Amino acid sequence: MGAVAQQVLAIDLGTSGMKAALVAADGTVTGWAERPVPLHVLPGGGAEQDAGTWWDALGAVTAELRRNHPEHMGAVTTVCSSTQGEGTIAVDAAGNPLTRCITWLDMRGAPHLRKQFGGRPSVGGLSARRVARWLRLTGGVPSSTGKDPAAHMLLVRDEMPDVYSQTAAFLNVLDWINLKLTGRVVATVDSILTSWVTDNRRPTNIRYSPALVADCGIDRDKLPPIVACTEVIGTLSRSASEHLGLPESVQVVAGAIDNTAAAIGAGTTGDNEPHLYLGTSSWIAAHVPRKKTDVVAQIASVPCAIPDRYLMTALQATAGANLTWLRDKVVEWDDPLLGAGYISRDEGSIFDAFDKILPTVPPGANGVLYTPWLYGERAPVDDPHLRAGFFNISLDTSRSDLLRAVFEGVALNTRWLMRAVDRFLGAPVTSMVITGGGARSDSWCQIFADALGIEIRRDAQPVAVNARGAGWIGAVGAGMLSFDDIRGLMRDDHVFEPSPAASAVYDGMFDVYQSLHKRLAPVYKRLNR
Repeated sequence: MGAVAQQVLAIDLGTSGMKAALVAADGTVTGWAERPVPLHVLPGGGAEQDAGTWWDALGAVTAELRRNHPEHMGAVTTVCSSTQGEGTIAVDAAGNPLTRCITWLDMRGAPHLRKQFGGRPSVGGLSARRVARWLRLTGGVPSSTGKDPAAHMLLVRDEMPDVYSQTAAFLNVLDWINLKLTGRVVATVDSILTSWVTDNRRPTNIRYSPALVADCGIDRDKLPPIVACTEVIGTLSRSASEHLGLPESVQVVAGAIDNTAAAIGAGTTGDNEPHLYLGTSSWIAAHVPRKKTDVVAQIASVPCAIPDRYLMTALQATAGANLTWLRDKVVEWDDPLLGAGYISRDEGSIFDAFDKILPTVPPGANGVLYTPWLYGERAPVDDPHLRAGFFNISLDTSRSDLLRAVFEGVALNTRWLMRAVDRFLGAPVTSMVITGGGARSDSWCQIFADALGIEIRRDAQPVAVNARGAGWIGAVGAGMLSFDDIRGLMRDDHVFEPSPAASAVYDGMFDVYQSLHKRLAPVYKRLNR
């Protein structure tokens, strides 16, 4: 056997867990290890994770890779990370966390955001003058839900003054991992985005805007220096070297947050080539040549890993989270549903059982509709008050109908978003890559093809998309390949074509789906103030 090619240790930290893989420059993924990490849901809209738990989980997954793939671990020359975005960790001068990570699901900062940036006339509770400046300079605006660092930092400032006074830097999730790897405090062009303090008008020169920084309410010295996603930010610190079992000479490339990395890992590096990512949340993203914003649909093109491009990102708050809810709150392992010949505990996960059950129910779920807004929505409407629900249940409705309705509801919500994406890109999308953990479901991929009425091309290794993206970003930063090389390296394992009959069913359902949102949005606002 020949020598092992240079490897990138690709770290993939999502909301549900820590993963790591070994990735070669040609995209080959060798080895895979993961550990779950808990999410702490708090009263009043809080959602936190412990950064120390992330670091412990990283040590565990790299140890597993070292045991199972010693030759490939021995060939690691670079480390690069992909992480969940929009989380906030306050660290002291020694780099120690002063708080748990305030995650992208946390809404407690919303009133502090309105207090800091309010004014008349207002747009969504924010000063119209400020909104206009944000749109001009950054391409977007802080979420009124309070789910991004602009609000998280104000939450710390106003409700944790002792922590704020000790804070040397506010770091996003990616930034904290990089600090632990190298000892260096930096932010990337994409991790800093949702602090809403940068001038993004020139993609090759993303920098802080003095006006936005002065207005943000946070001391300037608590904001980290900005680097490109492909910048080599250093080598492993001694403690990181010992923790990962790698030499201190291994270089660290800055990496990217998850949606940026997935756009690279999906191979969609050309202009206007979209992919649909299905994870805990979901998004449609595509690289585009210009900065642009659709204020109504909450879609913008923002800084990304490719230096002279932007990434159009249209984010939905919950996708796979709806399946996790089904697993945890509706179906259990001793449930008769799993004893009906679909799957046994030893054969696979409960999601494999779902995949076998779905084809037993016709498209349309026998008239049952589901809205997947378990935690509000981000696009094409930014509304934290929306909630999930089943509609049109009768005495004849089975639990399998409810199951299929959940999968279809996420797809119909994506169709709702897709209309805005088509407008943004200037032409209807006719073919799209699907990736992320949810793409493992053959049945769900077919539902997306039918509900969207387009060709769906499945990534051959959808669970590895973020790790592969981090691997490729690391490889570009280390000089092993260029972004232009990536399109020719991507592989699909199946193409799902829409069924005209099923698409016709979803056409009718989609009209009802939109009507449900219009009628129910005021009700949810009253219920969830």
